[in-house]
Amino acid sequence: MFIDTHCHLNFKDFKDDYYQVAKRALDDQVEMIVVGSEVKTSQRAVDLLDEFGKGVYAAVGLHPIHLQDILVKNNNENGKYEFRSKKEDYSEEDYFNLAKSNKRVVAIGEIGLDYYHIGSDVDSEIKKIKNLQQEVFYRQLELSKKLDLPAIVHCREAHDDLFPILQDFYKRNSFKKEWGVIHCFSGDYDLAKKYFEIGLKISFTGLVTFVKDWDEVIKKSPLQKIMIETDSPYLSPEPHRGKRNEPIYVKEVAKKIANIKALDFFTVENELYQQSKTFFSL
Repeated sequence: MFIDTHCHLNFKDFKDDYYQVAKRALDDQVEMIVVGSEVKTSQRAVDLLDEFGKGVYAAVGLHPIHLQDILVKNNNENGKYEFRSKKEDYSEEDYFNLAKSNKRVVAIGEIGLDYYHIGSDVDSEIKKIKNLQQEVFYRQLELSKKLDLPAIVHCREAHDDLFPILQDFYKRNSFKKEWGVIHCFSGDYDLAKKYFEIGLKISFTGLVTFVKDWDEVIKKSPLQKIMIETDSPYLSPEPHRGKRNEPIYVKEVAKKIANIKALDFFTVENELYQQSKTFFSL
């Protein structure tokens, strides 16, 4: 069994065939967590739960790019996409109610910082946007603690600010278990260790199947600290690059991790599955 710990079947890329995509994965022993990025897609993630039984779960949260009205564009190893982000003012009540609306809402996310998609080159405006992202991120961490749900954390070109925020939050609270995961981890092993020390996991996507930047991190990180995800429809792994990503392809990430760590594939499969189940209380 596998769990794709981060996918977006609630995005428009899957509007015509999300059910078939999910069923294809479930039939192949792949469960999934459908992750929201603002109220609309968070609500959509929760709505999907009514169409599936065990094996499909949801996370709700406000992604930092949705704090602005900007044109979001990307064309590199992270995928090719373009869409208009509509500004949303964070409402704890909205996300609290969404999280409480179904027992299969298992996390708050994705939340965090994104300094790559800042729609300004004016220093004063950039500072204002970063401050807003940091404020909303901290408020959502507080919500995750209030609800006793783990946080799914997004970080793009912002680790220098992200880690101190998470460290401060860790010091101000008490945790009996791991309380968050850095989704699509982009740092080195020294940074990974810092996250491990404050009760966090790191997660890898299909990027690791064709980019060697994280081989050392994977080799040195305990398997118990690792998760796998697709971030579909983005970041398709080998041998599916150039195609829309799907939860079923999370197996390719597991295969690559097994290869890098020189471990038996079924050992990796079982460990990652059990760790994810425990972390998300599935």
